[in-house]
Amino acid sequence: MTAQRTTAQRPITQRLTSRRLLQLVLLVGLLGLVGLLVAFILTSPERDAAGADVVREDSHVLNQAPDEKAVLVEFLDFECEVCRAYYPTVEQLRAEHGDELTVVMRYFPIPAHANSTNAAVAVEAAAAQGRLEPMYQRMYETQAEWGEAQESRADVFRGFAQELGLDMNAYDAAVADPATTERVRSDFDEGRALGVGGTPTFFLDGKKLEVTSPEALTEAVQTTLSR
Repeated sequence: MTAQRTTAQRPITQRLTSRRLLQLVLLVGLLGLVGLLVAFILTSPERDAAGADVVREDSHVLNQAPDEKAVLVEFLDFECEVCRAYYPTVEQLRAEHGDELTVVMRYFPIPAHANSTNAAVAVEAAAAQGRLEPMYQRMYETQAEWGEAQESRADVFRGFAQELGLDMNAYDAAVADPATTERVRSDFDEGRALGVGGTPTFFLDGKKLEVTSPEALTEAVQTTLSR
């Protein structure tokens, strides 16, 4: 009797195993498609690469070196923890080589970060009042408080603007203005056209750097300045 029951149950077990295998295959395939979609979003340029510039006339210059020997450009995301890790190094390079090194900041808010665009828009709105750098610094100093939140933190960024003494009517108008978001988006699109796929991505004298640590960034900059 036991052998008969086992034999009778065997087709059902086989069907369940086959169904689970099919579900696993479908899940793996779906994850693969999601990965391809994310890669496409981050790497497919909307702007012709031939018309893309590492630095444009409206790019935000954090430091204009009076005796410029090199130009460092960073495509960044204020919600990116790696960008936050590189931030002290960028600031140190500015402090130590401010006379020779021009430093330019460009927006590259990663779509997967819920508040990266909100943060960039807030910085751009502050820039309209000549307060880009204090807001830029504030974002990194407070990233641990709002980073990775899934809901909007625009109200937190508005609080930063108040603390910086900005004209809040002008700030609110800038945040609401589609042109402000488009300004952020234009940096993102141009970054993609230049081959930027993640943050931070640095360009030194127009050439994309392949650095894996803040120390490597410092070495690359110092080597260029010493030539």
